[in-house]
Formats: sequence, structure tokens, C-alpha cells
Amino acid sequence: MSGIFGILGVNDTDYVYLNSLGQAVVYDAANQALADHRADLAAQMAVFVEEETENFKERYKLPGGGKLQRMSGQSQAGTVKAYGSWDVAYPLEDFGAQVASDRIDFAYASVQDLNRHLDTVMLQDINTIRFEILKALFNNAADTFTDARHGSLTIQPLANGDTVVYSPVMGSETEATEDHYLQSGYTAANISDTNDPYVTIAADLEHHFGMPSGGAPIITFINGAQRAKTEDLTSFTASGDRYVTPGTQTAEVILPDLSVPGRTIGRHSSGTWVQEWSWIPENYLLAIWLGAPKPLKRRVHPLSTGLPRGLTLVSESSIYPFTQAHYEDHFGFGVGNRLNGVVMELGTDGSYGVPAAYA
Repeated sequence: MSGIFGILGVNDTDYVYLNSLGQAVVYDAANQALADHRADLAAQMAVFVEEETENFKERYKLPGGGKLQRMSGQSQAGTVKAYGSWDVAYPLEDFGAQVASDRIDFAYASVQDLNRHLDTVMLQDINTIRFEILKALFNNAADTFTDARHGSLTIQPLANGDTVVYSPVMGSETEATEDHYLQSGYTAANISDTNDPYVTIAADLEHHFGMPSGGAPIITFINGAQRAKTEDLTSFTASGDRYVTPGTQTAEVILPDLSVPGRTIGRHSSGTWVQEWSWIPENYLLAIWLGAPKPLKRRVHPLSTGLPRGLTLVSESSIYPFTQAHYEDHFGFGVGNRLNGVVMELGTDGSYGVPAAYA
């Protein structure tokens, strides 16, 4: 996973002690491996995260609705003003890991040992980032983050039926509130052509972002437990196996041109690819419109601070009799575009409930 062997120019079957390579060489190689890790992770996050930002707070401004005013020959139209907006904020937290050993153990440490330690730290980084992304999306209530430099910040979820008034949806000229946290009204076992969650989800995004001819660029993430019922839908077309050539009379799903976590299992005629991803909680669906600004932004420290962006080996130290390596990642995810995302719970109790894993 870390690729440290190739960076150091040794074979993964060679037993080479780290001491024989030199501390500076190992330090540089570890950071090169982490740079590759950051690039791969950024590609995987792109479906959820629009950009990195140094801002702790932002305002999204909206156009108004309505029609032009009818005028007589010698009259002036009244003034109009776009007034809609919503405010968002982003948390910023410090995450880290330490790898340590005593002087004797470090003397016997090999490149293979370093590779295992790096793999562990990188997996922890992936797990932490994935958890923070999904927690930000599945929670439907605003949260308060205490920022050491900016005080209390209100971290917003996707549109959740609060008092924010959004631009008119397609088919309307009036601004209105929005709630993108839905409950289906039926259980996962009752998904059918009559109870089709993909139709509801796609419509909730299309009335904000348009109805393009030939299908919408929506992707819906599901848990594997919902796969069988999804594949039974008449409106669903399964994606092919890359090792099987489809026949001339067989529909073939065009996969999304994006690095997306999970596995694309097919396309629903409402305009969404269906992506099976084990980290989506069972009985929940999460949909994103790929062509619009993504829902989340990742807050990072300003460049002027010199603090790292992404997982970095920030220091190595030797305090007899221990040797320590310190890894850090500083970030926070908050919803910026509150309209690009729909979460549906497959349930019947009348209101959306946050999955236990992300509550």
C-alpha cells in the first residue's frame, strides 16, 4: 500500500535494516509515500468534497424569483433585489499518530517493518477521513464547533427544513425551504416498482439542478443489503462484467467518469448510477449530483502557518532510549452547498433518524 520499497530502491523480499539506509533517506521516502497516499485519497474524496478552504465561515448568496413587472408607457418598474443566502462554517481539528520503539528494536527494524507501520497510519487516516465525511452528510442537525481562534461556529448539514429559503425549484417561481433528509415510508424489504426510492431521490435533485436530456449525472450510494431489491426493479439496468462482452441486443451501462469509492452495480432510469459501498449504513441511501459543486468543503490551516495539509510525517526524534515518528493530519469537513445531496432512510416511523454509527 505505501510503496515504500520502490521509493527506497529495494526489493520487497530484501531484508534491509533501516539503520543501513540512514535516517534522512528513510524520512524523505516516508513523506514521498505519504504524498502518493494524499493524491489517491483526494481523488476518492472528489465526489463529496468540492475543494480545500482556509475560510472558517462563508456566505452563499442566491438569486431571487418571481416575474418581470408589467409596465405602462410612462412608468418605471419597481426595484428588485436578490436577497436569499445561507451561512456555513467549517471545523478544523488536529489528528495524529505516533510510531515509537526503543533503541534496540529500532536497530533491528527493517524496511518491511516500516512498510507495515506506514500502512497502519495511512489506513487510520483513510478511516478517519471517511468517518468525518459521512458524519457530516448523514447528520441532519446543525452542530457547534468551538474554534480556538474564531469562537463558536455553527456547522450546517444538508438542507434540513430549517428557516433558510432557497431559490425556486424547477416548476416554481417562489423561494422555499428545503429538506433533503427523507424517510421513505416503507422498509427496505418493501422496495418495489411501486415503492422506488431512486425516483424520489432523483426528483429531489433534478428540481434544483435541471432535467438534462438522456439522464441526470446522479450517483446514489447504497449498502450491499439493498442490492438485491435494487436489482429487482424494472427500471434498473445492471452494469456489465468487464470480463464479459455484452451481446448486440444487450443494454450496456456507461460507468461514471470519476474515481468513486465502492462498486457501480448499474443505472436506474430515473437518472442515477447506483454505487454499492460497504460504508453506507444499512437501510440508508446517499445521492450526489456530480455536475454541481459538491456538498462538502475541507478546511485546512492557512499556508502562511507552515502547518501540513494532508497526512505528513512531521518529525522524528530520539530521546534515549526511544525513537519516535510523529504523523499529523489537520482538517475538518463542513457542508457548503446544502442543496447537493439527498439522504433517505428506509423506514416507517415518520421522521428521518441519524444512523447510529454517525450520530
